[in-house]
Amino acid sequence: MKKVITYGTFDLLHYGHIRLLERAKQLGDYLIVGITSDDYDKTRGKINVQQSLSERVAAVRATGLADKIIVEEYEGQKIDDIKKYKVDIFTVGSDWVGKFDYLNAYCTVKYLDRTKGISSSELRQKDRNLTMGVIGDVPKAINKFQSEDKYVNGICITGVCSKNIENMNDAIQKLEFNTDKYSKLLKNTDSIYINTDLEKHYELITKALNEGKHVLCESPICDNDKQTKELFKLAKQKKLILMEAIKTAYSTAYQRLILLVKAGKIGNVVSIDAVCTDMSKADQDDYKVKSFQNWGPNALLPIFQILGTNYKDYRIISHFNDEEKTQDSFTKIDFVYENATASIKVAEGAKSEGELIITGTKGYIYVPAPWWKTDYFEIRYENIVNNKRFFYQLDGEGIRYELVSFAKSVQGKEKADNIEENVSLAISKMAMNLKNKKKLIEI
Repeated sequence: MKKVITYGTFDLLHYGHIRLLERAKQLGDYLIVGITSDDYDKTRGKINVQQSLSERVAAVRATGLADKIIVEEYEGQKIDDIKKYKVDIFTVGSDWVGKFDYLNAYCTVKYLDRTKGISSSELRQKDRNLTMGVIGDVPKAINKFQSEDKYVNGICITGVCSKNIENMNDAIQKLEFNTDKYSKLLKNTDSIYINTDLEKHYELITKALNEGKHVLCESPICDNDKQTKELFKLAKQKKLILMEAIKTAYSTAYQRLILLVKAGKIGNVVSIDAVCTDMSKADQDDYKVKSFQNWGPNALLPIFQILGTNYKDYRIISHFNDEEKTQDSFTKIDFVYENATASIKVAEGAKSEGELIITGTKGYIYVPAPWWKTDYFEIRYENIVNNKRFFYQLDGEGIRYELVSFAKSVQGKEKADNIEENVSLAISKMAMNLKNKKKLIEI
């Protein structure tokens, strides 16, 4: 019996896929089809796959062409599979010519011509043709965000509203709808990304939603939980997406961490300690230090997503750099829950180890600095033999995954927002508490 094996993502299964499988089947007597897992796809840069692994497996099985379906989960698995299943022929599309010649040492390699004029990427692009405008005045932040849209099929940043466009990168300066007028940007885009001073968020989001535009806004959405609730209500009334941008929430490692905690891998959680510090801007004379505004949402995210938002009590301790008490160079917030405690430390005028530690009754999770760019974490137990390490590739600091989730939410095919509304409201409420000096101790 001559065995043939082929691999692919097989997202949005189309005629081109089927023709490839048919020709692969004709090469032998038994066809094995390897379908890439979601996590492996992300390591290969395929971050906007539309269908889940189970959906893609079901679609390939429904063709009746595969005698066996396997899941590809890691680099180098092809060699293992060829040996394990005693494969005679490895085949893939001609767009990979030369890429897999090294497999000739284990079996015969054949490249098949692809069906012209159709691809999953083109289907995704057509289905998700979403234009986006960006508003903000900090070049580094806007440059970083704009550079990520090229990795996401169907999202296209077409303009920037800023008073500082001349200091941004060449790609931004060449955009079609650059302006210093927000109303002009809204007229020429389907959606808006907001990265401005927190005080401007409410007005900017309200205007965008009333103009029928979807909104992706840096966190906190507002420094008032009632205003944030009002904005979510307005978005629902308008049938629009309002999504909070905390890129950590969209990293694969962070999502897996949350799932493992909720599955009880470290027992009952009794404490969470999250630290975020950054002094890279501390020596800039014109920089207004706002530690909580810049880092508070990241630090609060795992606390509210694991322990919930119904804490019994809290205390804020801050050090301020200005007489008006608006620029906190250091803020520590302690929470008391029914059966747990939590603490965050955020600073742009002080330095500490930016780690995340989640303490449980059976063990604990340790995420090294900078934990908010989560790609690696450990579960540690009393007996170190039982310790486990987890690594998931993180590209673009999570921004591109955030963009994919936003596009999926706009498309309406699934709820892709990884930050629950009650978490957004709790973050806004804590921003309001700090602003109003509620339960604040100044140091």
